[in-house]
Amino acid sequence: TRTLIRDFARGCEVTLVGSAELASLAEAALNGIEVGDAAIAAELSPCFVGGDADGSARTDTVVLACTHYPLLMDRLVRLAPWPVDWIDPAPAIARRVADLLGTAGRGGDRGGAEMVFTSKRPHRLSQALMPFFGGRVPA
Repeated sequence: TRTLIRDFARGCEVTLVGSAELASLAEAALNGIEVGDAAIAAELSPCFVGGDADGSARTDTVVLACTHYPLLMDRLVRLAPWPVDWIDPAPAIARRVADLLGTAGRGGDRGGAEMVFTSKRPHRLSQALMPFFGGRVPA
């Protein structure tokens, strides 16, 4: 993280904020467990600094440094004390994984998302993932 900040955030003031519970809250929500706004807001609030009157030194961008966090994106946006830009790490992580794995002997990039479910039992996971795959999950 510090290397990415050094390489790509020169001239920006960056505050690193850890969250002990946000990934667990996202997993709970994904599993259909009710997660209250107060719990999410408590984890989110340290990200918002500098709420001064002129707004010159307040948070303007939040980088979601965990692939679980975008699962709560609608709620994060709604619970933020002011509008900010949100950066989802998933596309960059996917590109990095593809780069590390390479394509030699793998038939190249076919594009699109592919998932395989083998249990033949109804599962809440597929329904929960639908919004992230354009409203449909191939089975």
